[in-house]
This record gives sequence, C-alpha cells and structure tokens, in this order.
Amino acid sequence: MERRKFLKKSLLSLGAFTIVPRHVLGGNGFTAPSDQLTKAVIGVGGMGRGHLNYSGSRLVAVCDVDSNHLNRALSLAGNGVRGYHDYREVLEQDDVDIVHIVTPPHWHGKMAVDAANAGKDIWCEKPMTRTIGEGRQVVNAVKNNGTIFRLNTWFRFRGNFYGMGTTVNPIKKLVENDVFGWPLKVTLSETTGFNWKFDWHGRTDLTPQWIPESLDYNLWLGPAPYKPYHEHRVHSNFRGYWDYDGGGLGDMGQHYIDPVQYILDKDHTNPIYVDVDAPQQHPDAASTWRRIEYTYSDGCKIVLDGENRDKDAAFIEGPKGKLYRNFRSDIPDIRKIADSLPEPKTQLTDFSKAVKERRSFALNEINGHKSCNIVNLGIIAVRLGRPLEFDPETELFVNDEEANRLINQPMRSPWQM
Repeated sequence: MERRKFLKKSLLSLGAFTIVPRHVLGGNGFTAPSDQLTKAVIGVGGMGRGHLNYSGSRLVAVCDVDSNHLNRALSLAGNGVRGYHDYREVLEQDDVDIVHIVTPPHWHGKMAVDAANAGKDIWCEKPMTRTIGEGRQVVNAVKNNGTIFRLNTWFRFRGNFYGMGTTVNPIKKLVENDVFGWPLKVTLSETTGFNWKFDWHGRTDLTPQWIPESLDYNLWLGPAPYKPYHEHRVHSNFRGYWDYDGGGLGDMGQHYIDPVQYILDKDHTNPIYVDVDAPQQHPDAASTWRRIEYTYSDGCKIVLDGENRDKDAAFIEGPKGKLYRNFRSDIPDIRKIADSLPEPKTQLTDFSKAVKERRSFALNEINGHKSCNIVNLGIIAVRLGRPLEFDPETELFVNDEEANRLINQPMRSPWQM
C-alpha cells in the first residue's frame, strides 16, 4: 500500500491529528503541507483557468484533453507548472496534495473516486456527480481513503444568496428558531431571485463534424456513451445534453438547492416525493421544464417554478409568516429578530485548514451528495415526465425499475468506477 494512503488511513482510524510532511509520504526535498499545499487543476477551459491562482495552495500542474486549453493555461500559470493530457498521470504525481476537478459533470464522480484512491484531497465543481449512484461511490471512496473533499458552491456559508439580498446565515437563524413555523415551503423562481437558465438546452439537429486536432474527443467523452463529434456537444455547450449534465437544473441546481437543504436542516436526508410538469424530453438533448416540486417526509416542500407562475411567491412560506425577496417579510422587524437570534453551529469554511487539520469542510462529500441527489431526482423526473417516490435511506425509487436504471448508469467500456 502506498505510504500516503497508509498514513491517512492510520490517522483516520486512530482519530489522531498530525500534519505529516510530504517527504514522509514520498519524494524528497518538499516543504511540509503545514507550510504549503500544492494543487493540480484538471480541466482548464474558461472555468478551470479561473481557479489557477486562489489562495492557500501553490499550483504545480494543469491537465486538459484539449491542447489549446492546456497551452493557454500553461502560459497563464508561469514557470515550473507542468502540463498533462490524461488526468491519471496527474494522480500519479507525489507532489500534488489537492486536485481541483473542473471538468463536465460526467467526469466528476469517476475522477473524484480515482483521486481519493490515489490519496489526493479534492476540490470538485458542481454538480457533485451526474448520477445518484456515482455520488454514493464518491462518499465511500473519500471515507475509505481518509481524504478531504470540498464541493465548489459556497452559498451556505458566504456570499449574498441571489435574490435574498443577504447571506444564508440570518435565514438559517430564523428557520432554526421557528420564526416561520413548520412545515415550510421554499420557492426558487424568477420572483424570488433565481434564474433557471433555460438557454442551456441541447440541439436535436446535430450532424457529425470533423474532430479538431487539438481535442482528444474520445478522452473528453470518457465514460459517456459514444456520440459523433459536434462542436455543440463539448466545451461551453455540454450542459445541454443528458450524457454530460442536466441543462439549467444541472448548471444552477446545486447552487440554489444546497443552501435550502442547509436552511431546512435536511443535510442528512432527501425528499420522498418529486412531482414534475414538463414537456416530453428528447433522449439526448436536455430541454425546459415548467415546475418541479419536492416533498419531504415532514411535509416541507421545495418548489422550482420554471415558468414563474406565482408572481407573489415568497422564498419561504410557513404557518407563522413569510420571507420574500430582498429579505422582506410579513413579520415586522424581521432583520432585528434575525440579529437577536443565536448563531448557527460553526462551519469550517477554510479549505486549506480543513486539509491541514484533516477535518471535514463545510460543504463536503456527505452533505454535497444529499443536495446533489435533489438535483438528480429532478432531472430523472423531468426525463421520465412523471412523479416519483424516493426512499432516502436506500437511495432508490420505490417500485420503479425504469427510474432506478437512471441511478446507476453504465459507463462506456473500458471505463468503470
């Protein structure tokens, strides 16, 4: 067993806290992780290049299947940064502590599992995984290898939450202290400040094109089913195709829904029922939907109003009151009430600190998997065009084999988890 894996597993089993210098884990002459963390960015298109220089770590490698993207990233990264074509080469590098996965979602699960098995800590873009089954495997791989995982959506702990005009923190305090009563209905729509980006939809008229010399299209597809190359499938347009993502819901869903899971204190569970109003979907190209409604076992609901039907919708509605866009409420002095309430439980929001201290990050593989499940529940309901009953414990649909086939989707040979 590699020394890196052995030491991480040993620390996990002992419940100990130790910063282990990287030269103990393999290789000579490196600075201890307590002094400096190193990272590699896998996928350096427009989004990936934006993550080359965030604080708390030093970039040592970049990777992309498109040589144009790779060369552009190397020119921005500066001297000493290495370039790779295949992410598996990155995972073999002893001087990489963290891998940042900035690929299309059909790669997230596979790369995260491989990274965990290689003893790397992981910073992964949203949505966490393209399927529910892949999410389970990421959770297990991170646990088994004692690695640290961060999902890259941050609204549960910082930043103004879209149309609410505030961070999530005061909303969490109001809900925790039963200001609006229970159960609650949360509506995510244009009225409450959330744009579902229905311009992310696929085309159904694609004809095969020549593959650019700069792109390894076979490796770009990876575990996804083979489809003839067309420029609209790859890079900035991939979100419009079920094989790689889930349209506007796949793009923005975890940004919007993860903070709601946190606000409602549902990080440990999922809705038991999802209802959908959507046009019939194409088997390849994602399209729009009108409404998706999730119901939890205690009666709480999350409503995704794609058509913005309810022009008077509150963001949160409960038996005792409502909270509207821009933190308006039918409860007088709502801001003063929020300010007077005790703070929620502290979250670890410094990823570098989480890595150094081997502690779970605020949005990790466990709660990230649960909020990603909600995105994927909606995508499956939209694709099938009918309501679904879900068991949060088994993470399977109830008596519905057609829906369950979309939980664990086969990977194209020779790829497997």
